[in-house]
Amino acid sequence: MKNILFILICLSCQIYAQTSQPLKLWYTKPAEHFEEALVLGNGKQGATVFGGTKTDQIYLNDLTLWSGEPMNPRMNPEAYKHLPAVRAALQKENYPAADSLMLKMQGKFSESYAPLGTLYLDFDHENTSNYLRDLSLDQATAHVSYQTQGHTIQREYFVSHPDKVFVIHLKSSEKGTLAFRVRFDSKLKFAIHSSVNHLHANGTAPVRADPNYIRKKDNPILFRPDQGTRFSTDVLIQSTDGTVTRTDSSLSFSGGTEAVVLVSMATSFNGFDKSPSKEGLNDDLIAQKQLEAASQVPLKVLKARHLADYKKFYQRVSLTLGGTQAPDMPTDERLRRYAKGESDPYLETLYFQFGRYLLISCSRTPGVPANLQGLWNPHIVPRWSSNYTMNINAEENYWLAENTNLPEMHHSFLGFLENLEKTGRVTAQTFYNMPGWVVHHNSDIWAMTNPVGDFGSGKPSWANWPMGAAWASTHLWEHYLFTQDANFLRAKAYPLMKGAAEFCLAFLIPDVQGRLMTSPSTSPENMFLTPTGYVGQTSYGGTADMAMIRELFLDVLAAEKVLKNDPAFAAQVSAALAKLLPYQIGAAGHLQEWYHDWADQDPKHRHQSHLYGLYPGTHVTLEGTPAIAAAARKTLEIKGDETTGWSKGWRINLWARLQDGEHAYKMYRELLKYVEPDGVKVNYQRGGGTYPNLFDAHPPFQIDGNFGGAAAVAEMLVQSTPDAVYLLPALPKAWASGSVSGLKTRGGYTLSMNWDKGKVIKYSFTRPGGGKPKVFVNGGWK
Repeated sequence: MKNILFILICLSCQIYAQTSQPLKLWYTKPAEHFEEALVLGNGKQGATVFGGTKTDQIYLNDLTLWSGEPMNPRMNPEAYKHLPAVRAALQKENYPAADSLMLKMQGKFSESYAPLGTLYLDFDHENTSNYLRDLSLDQATAHVSYQTQGHTIQREYFVSHPDKVFVIHLKSSEKGTLAFRVRFDSKLKFAIHSSVNHLHANGTAPVRADPNYIRKKDNPILFRPDQGTRFSTDVLIQSTDGTVTRTDSSLSFSGGTEAVVLVSMATSFNGFDKSPSKEGLNDDLIAQKQLEAASQVPLKVLKARHLADYKKFYQRVSLTLGGTQAPDMPTDERLRRYAKGESDPYLETLYFQFGRYLLISCSRTPGVPANLQGLWNPHIVPRWSSNYTMNINAEENYWLAENTNLPEMHHSFLGFLENLEKTGRVTAQTFYNMPGWVVHHNSDIWAMTNPVGDFGSGKPSWANWPMGAAWASTHLWEHYLFTQDANFLRAKAYPLMKGAAEFCLAFLIPDVQGRLMTSPSTSPENMFLTPTGYVGQTSYGGTADMAMIRELFLDVLAAEKVLKNDPAFAAQVSAALAKLLPYQIGAAGHLQEWYHDWADQDPKHRHQSHLYGLYPGTHVTLEGTPAIAAAARKTLEIKGDETTGWSKGWRINLWARLQDGEHAYKMYRELLKYVEPDGVKVNYQRGGGTYPNLFDAHPPFQIDGNFGGAAAVAEMLVQSTPDAVYLLPALPKAWASGSVSGLKTRGGYTLSMNWDKGKVIKYSFTRPGGGKPKVFVNGGWK
């Protein structure tokens, strides 16, 4: 009996050690590349810390600093006149003509997310030892420490949401030995000056920044006087000892022991429909006031406010995964070791919580959601403009918002949809002569909704895809299901959902059998092969279109059952839903992507948009539509597992919905495959994985893979419908034991659960107002 008690105590201690072990990324040398640096943010202002000893380079970003100004949504006012010709060509099966005609239904490219600047702290410490650099996920704080010339230098960094400043605390172990210089530079147009212990920079973003994949003779970056978004940056050095001296463009601190550097950032962005140059906010005054207010607050209070604000979100969810623990080692070494097949539950948990950390850090600005790089971008010509790619990536950024208990972070994206609806109604009129609102492949901070392509140079396979509003609107219903916020559903969600459905109703036409389908239709970024060998992009009745419309229609009908305020429109939607072109299973047993059973140009293409109904949609299930689910599985098997980072995140979730925990786990491990930093040139051939700083490698860096991967961990542990919850639906053998608390389910429940040997041993649900869901656990209903 004593031996059994001893074993139980040991197991309890092991579980407690795993649970209580701080979650952090750490390294034994400074970062050389962006993909090695540590990122911080308060949901609007961001810092990327390299942690150098000679010079510490810190990239600065503001989520509202973009190129351009409000665009003209009527940029191609007669584009709709070409729609009948496109449809006529498709009716005649003339796919080359349809592809060509689609070019006439295009508009401008999106604008680009811009880097604010770089802060430099010069130390000239060359002979150093015992170097340590880390990022604490528990505190949203980075640290650097090392020894030089017989004393220890410590630096601490955090970006405060309550006080709206970036804080750097510097300290030397030996009195009077702390010395450094502060400089600022930017790739944008800017000016800088100093006064006493204060550095001030102000500048302007470009009025145009073409995408990186466009090759024009003229400069892709265009600045114009008195146009574009302004920015201001203020830097202040505080200390009780030491001396601050200055030049026109730098501050120097010497002879001290401890100092605090405060950095305040602001832009003139004042809304998607207001000129930042003519109607913009006073960025200079905002930055100044933020700095002045923070400078009156003691460092301990600044940090305490930061921690209290951050932890109220981060600490909602805890996760412990059992299994053989790895040795404690730097994060990049852990990734290399993990890539060899070694067990590392700590790393798997770290990646999950890192995804939640990133969302808290980059998505707290009303109406301005996380972009392709979240918040952190050092490039004036970022890959794919670091914009909002609405055919998967912008939505994938928010897959973890609800189930990992961060609904407040979802509001940035949901508020953005309100902006898109306004410009999207104009786009629906001018490009289709139809009601409702529509969104295409790309958008930006100016809520651009038109088909991109620079008025005829884009490929229809991506430029003309019109289902962005249909896809994004399902996030509105999901937010309601997880929060049960009926006021949100009534006042904001349903009107937007209805507008997206109105466009879809108008866009549908009957096929030869009277079934409703879309025409024209593209499947995001993929192409098909006709029997004659033509590589086509534009067709009709694509499965992805039909899946997104079906999901939206089902959501609208479910919302009307709650609100009971729009029966006439519900009747229209219900009638159309009954006539929608059904799913089709191809000769190979796969789910057809196209109206005809045609081959893909690339059978292993990174997009799997036609599987949308399985995930993130909810209308394809193992129980309710087993044949369609089986065809989706076959499609995934044909595609294989090697793909880009964000696509791996999506496929893990798809395998989880298929309740194949082993395959989901296999791909989760592959998502964490170590990828070397890009440096100057991106190697697109290396495939997806994870960089040393845990950023997702598309490659290059895209944050969507981080969010998709984190969401997938939750999806493997719990799945839900509005009426039921499924516990451990896709649990791999590697996670045979563990515990989780704080995950959310549809119906508004919060879950706590422990499991061992693959079986749930304890679970509980809480919900404001009480109640219990129907639960499928350990093979049966409870």
